[in-house]
Amino acid sequence: MKFDPIPALPNSATPGQAGDFAFLTGEWRIQNRSIVEGEWLEYPSEATVHAILDGICSVEELRIPARNFSGMGLRLLDVETRVWSDHWVNARTGALTLPGQRGSFESGEGIFVTDEIDDGVAVKHVGVWDNITSRSCRWRQASSRDGGKTWAQNWIMEWVRA
Repeated sequence: MKFDPIPALPNSATPGQAGDFAFLTGEWRIQNRSIVEGEWLEYPSEATVHAILDGICSVEELRIPARNFSGMGLRLLDVETRVWSDHWVNARTGALTLPGQRGSFESGEGIFVTDEIDDGVAVKHVGVWDNITSRSCRWRQASSRDGGKTWAQNWIMEWVRA
């Protein structure tokens, strides 16, 4: 499967501002492609997204009936540092992912990164919001075990307004 490249990670983030996630507010139909148990699967989902707190928070309820799965995306702008954090809550556990992917919008693309250690190896994870229009957008997730030189994409969501 051929993928669009992951954009270069910024050396310093563009300061975030209230309303950066306004494009996501509303009702969506989503076509997913993700790796599940080692193979690529395609399945539909839907989401409802609300902007709250004068645009410094975006709350997404994601529903994937085909996989009996749901969860919540929570995007928060730290007003003092002007950095966004993108968190996930799986409905099965109710646990908020911490610290969340931190990032910003660079040249029309939202780039959000987190680092972790997996079996002693540094792993970088990125979530990218791109192809943003008034009617559609795309979110992609990828991981890198070489500091971001190469990326393995594992989930692609094509969003279209309902």
